[in-house]
Amino acid sequence: MTTKPRVKKFRIRRGGVVQPEASESAAPKAEDTTTATTVEAEIAAITQEGLTARQLRIARRTAQKQGLTVASDYDAVRQLRNAGVDPFQRSSVLEVMTPPDAQHAGKPGMVQLPDKPSQPTNVPARRATDGLDQRVSEITAIQRDIARRRRRKLFLLFTRLAFFVFLPTALVGWYYYTIATPMYATKSEIVIQQAQPQQGGGGFASLFQGTSMATQQDSISVQSYLASREAMLRLDADYGFKDHFSDPAIDEIQRLPTGATNEDAFNLYTDHVRISYDPTEGIIRMEVIAADPQTSHTFSEALIGYAEEQVDQLTSRLRSDQMSGARDSYEAAEARRAAALAAWLEIQEEYQQIDAAGEVGALMGQISSLESEKQRQELILQSRLNAQRPSEVQVQALRAQISNIDGLIAELREQMTAGSTSVTSLAAQNTALRTAEENYTFQTLLVQQALTQMETAQIEANRQVRYLSQSVRPIAPDEATYPRAFENTILAFLIFSGIYLMISLTASILREQVSS
Repeated sequence: MTTKPRVKKFRIRRGGVVQPEASESAAPKAEDTTTATTVEAEIAAITQEGLTARQLRIARRTAQKQGLTVASDYDAVRQLRNAGVDPFQRSSVLEVMTPPDAQHAGKPGMVQLPDKPSQPTNVPARRATDGLDQRVSEITAIQRDIARRRRRKLFLLFTRLAFFVFLPTALVGWYYYTIATPMYATKSEIVIQQAQPQQGGGGFASLFQGTSMATQQDSISVQSYLASREAMLRLDADYGFKDHFSDPAIDEIQRLPTGATNEDAFNLYTDHVRISYDPTEGIIRMEVIAADPQTSHTFSEALIGYAEEQVDQLTSRLRSDQMSGARDSYEAAEARRAAALAAWLEIQEEYQQIDAAGEVGALMGQISSLESEKQRQELILQSRLNAQRPSEVQVQALRAQISNIDGLIAELREQMTAGSTSVTSLAAQNTALRTAEENYTFQTLLVQQALTQMETAQIEANRQVRYLSQSVRPIAPDEATYPRAFENTILAFLIFSGIYLMISLTASILREQVSS
């Protein structure tokens, strides 16, 4: 009786691994006539082949994938070879799908079995390409799933962009193009100048003269004042800053609420009055924004007037202090000189002398003349005494004359030094007069120095004067300056895009950290 050969069916899994059908047994069954001795002989022959440990591991792994039950690695090689599978070389798909009996057909010693069963069966025949078709279909399904996921992610991305970027940008552009109230800006430029010093002034005082460094501190002070709450309150009190921006004609975003506080008004003031300072050129640039051009021009002119007053106030106290100090010093010197002159005149009137030095000189001249006359008379007396028979009368007359001259000289000298108790000596009078005269001369010198100092202070005070010049005068605009709808819309788009990008990157980083 001819038995129908058992056809073993295999299927190809992903990755090219050959695996038998789950419905059929994976391990080939040994022939009933095979004895244990034959199995041991086959295993011994395989052992003699000198297979490596890696090849044995591959054989065991292949046998496990084929569903074979093996006792050892060599048994796995034996069973795989009996099943027609080479464990050390990957077979092609067609070779794996071909039954072992069909592969050994036509060999010597093998029984030729019929190709077709004698009776038809209900099991459909499998083609060799079924495994490839299944793999292609799985790959196609994976590709479609990837494409579907990409489309879904792309749709979600555009949805987020539309919600967080495009929609806010559209709202901002709609506001600037349709709702925002036109604003008019008046621009002006002012510069603070310093008075030029006189020629000949040197040193560090004139080193930076004529440059922006000389008035940099004053320019910064004026800039700070114009951007302060004081300037805002003064502008509101003089020209109604709050009332102008509380006009209902202005849109609600730019409008100042009725009854707003000074803090709210100052926040609006900083947005609509823009002041900048260029330290390289020393120019203060100012831009005043208002709802109509005439009001913008009025506000600009008012702020320039405030700045000019502030510039004058910065140096007025310094100039007044310098001038007051020099003037007080000069007045005090003048008073001391007048007192010295009065004392000198009083002494002159008391001693009835105008020039004490002249009086002393006259007395000394008289004494000198008398001493000369005395010497002459003594010579005459000596000549008379040298005669053989001198005349007593002449000798006595000469001696009396010499004695009178000595008495006159002594009287003159006593008049110069001691004097009487009622009349001051001429030397004391001369000392008092000369002291008064020297005091008056000294006070006159101090007056001259004080006058020079006052003139110097006047020059310095004039040099400290600051002038505010308008390099660009404010002119009322004839068309609206703001809002700049296109620029502001593009800016809003960039801002929203940057915010979305930052949030997305942060969320991705956090998600990666949590998942890891």
